[in-house]
Amino acid sequence: MRGGHALKPPMPFWALIGAIVLVAAGMMVASAIGGGEEGAGAPASISLSPGGAVKSVVSPPASAGPSSEPKGRIVIHGAGDVSLDPSYISTYASQGYGYAWSGLGGLFRRDDLTVVNVECPVTDEGAQLSKEFSFHGTPAALPAMRDAGVEVGSLANNHAYDRGPNGVVDSRHNLEAAGIAAVGAGTDQEQALEPAMFELDGWTVAVLGFDEVLDPLDAVAGPNKPGTAAGHDFSLMVGAVKDAAERADLVVVMIHWGVELDTQPREYQVEEGHRLIDAGADMIFGAHSHRLQPMSVYRSRPIFWSLGNFVWPNFSSAGSTTAVAEVKVAPDGQVRGRLVPAYITAPGHPELR
Repeated sequence: MRGGHALKPPMPFWALIGAIVLVAAGMMVASAIGGGEEGAGAPASISLSPGGAVKSVVSPPASAGPSSEPKGRIVIHGAGDVSLDPSYISTYASQGYGYAWSGLGGLFRRDDLTVVNVECPVTDEGAQLSKEFSFHGTPAALPAMRDAGVEVGSLANNHAYDRGPNGVVDSRHNLEAAGIAAVGAGTDQEQALEPAMFELDGWTVAVLGFDEVLDPLDAVAGPNKPGTAAGHDFSLMVGAVKDAAERADLVVVMIHWGVELDTQPREYQVEEGHRLIDAGADMIFGAHSHRLQPMSVYRSRPIFWSLGNFVWPNFSSAGSTTAVAEVKVAPDGQVRGRLVPAYITAPGHPELR
């Protein structure tokens, strides 16, 4: 006797036979529908949408992967250096902030996502650093940029820190307050490396910003320090891309790299670009050279080595020759890129050609 319960009388023989038959039938039904314990007929993949994020979930064990939602055809654009500094772009005073975007024919408003390189702090906080070129963008220019169709501004560049760490933090805040996602810089390393996430016609898209060009050298974000993303630690970039690829169907990278005035990528950039694609990037938008460079394709993924100037002074013909990166993603996942030619016809005023 255990637990104070009396023993029950033996089960009649006819009842025992019936119980055996019922158990056998139950096992046959379970086998037919694929039931069983973990490791023997585990549940198949299912599509979930917690909090609006579409994920493919396998249980057990949990595993990230592409969304099983029906996917449409989407278009993503990338553009190069954008200055929001009224002392550098003379037409802001004479034509207004919207003039910068008026030569594009609404291109960015018709697409699904546009990413640009914001080549300045966008804040009145902090103190201006003493540099050969030290920029001071105004938050007043942001509504026109958002109205033009820009959804993401990358602060991963060598001028985002021109008003110091407080300027970086406030620039990010001002972009987001204007409805523009900020990437590539933040209050610390974790935030600087965090992607902006978008749900676009069945696609989960992650956008990352990386900065290899440090001016000053301590502009890079640390565990407890504001700044730009990654700096010279390329392993941080690879890790961030891999993490984003586990959360998204498509990973977009905007990276500040290379050497000013170069018209072709350096050998190390080609190696890094390939490694970022290998890690899970689906398209790369490069910047920093202030010159338009060509597009390459690696493993069926486009790499735009440098998109040159965009909303920028028209100092020279070479510096004014620019383009918009256009990437079309088909429902089957095929990715195609091209350069849409443009030219800066007046200070801060690119026009499509």
